Amino acid sequence: MNWGIAAIGVGGAAVIAMVAWFGAMSIGTEVMQAAWIIPITAALLVFQLYISAWAWRISLQVSIPSLSRFLRIRWIREAVNSLLPVAQLGGNLVGIRLLTHRRVRGVLAAAGTVLDLTIEALTQFLFTLAGFVVLAAIDADRSWAPWVGGVLLSGALGVGGFILAQRIGLMRLVEVLADKLAGMFPAFAFGGATGLHDELLRLQRNPRALMQASSLHLLAWALGTIEVWLALTAMGQQPGIGEAFVIESLGMAARSAGFAVPGALGVQEGGLIVVCGLFGIHPDMAIALSMLKRLRELVIGIPGLIAWQLSEGRRALHRKTNP
Repeated sequence: MNWGIAAIGVGGAAVIAMVAWFGAMSIGTEVMQAAWIIPITAALLVFQLYISAWAWRISLQVSIPSLSRFLRIRWIREAVNSLLPVAQLGGNLVGIRLLTHRRVRGVLAAAGTVLDLTIEALTQFLFTLAGFVVLAAIDADRSWAPWVGGVLLSGALGVGGFILAQRIGLMRLVEVLADKLAGMFPAFAFGGATGLHDELLRLQRNPRALMQASSLHLLAWALGTIEVWLALTAMGQQPGIGEAFVIESLGMAARSAGFAVPGALGVQEGGLIVVCGLFGIHPDMAIALSMLKRLRELVIGIPGLIAWQLSEGRRALHRKTNP
């Protein structure tokens, strides 16, 4: 946790430094000018979470809980990962725990969540690849080309390595570590993990479910293009859909690369400065775009954290009154 707080401090300082360097006044003016889109982009984020929850449910191959319950749990999972210093891990553990509260076996909830994360990572890689393809089609200046190979190779190795590790027994190690983790962080406990490896391999043997979940995740990624287009348009730019697609795909890749920093503080801003610069968009506007993304994240995320605490509180009260 101390490391997480330190990461917040470093990331926050980086954001403050960038805002000060590129002009706090101009960035603030651009954010205020486009603030009217936040309710729209917040609603769009809820729709993206709905699609992601649907994909997650398909990954588990279950009929319960209902999709609305999955949406609520996916909402909380996203809120914890985005707003708390848990290195994009704690929200997934909370999601697994909440699924077990809805009569999903712990080992199935864990295996399905690992599969969902794998599909999410794979589809983001494909989304990033598509961003480079679109960039090549609309931008005659190829000065960015030399570093594309490194980005794609690192992404492919990361996703491929994660999948390979699952096949050769990574989940068996997780089975051993799960009980120790539960002892250290009771709020993230989800029950025994025995059989996680075999359960994950079983879920992976359903190609139809894998294709359906992958298609939904790709749709959820692509919908972020609307947010970028709206934000830049509201700030006085005239971006094409292709440009917005590239900014969203490569910007999200940069954010994901900073997963160890809570909220990717500083990483998201730096990534958007670089990507927006490909289209002549000034850094102050790129930072304003990032701020708008963070504001809609707070609008959805803070109620998600409150919903999580209310859920845990009700469960604790139930245990106390019904020992």
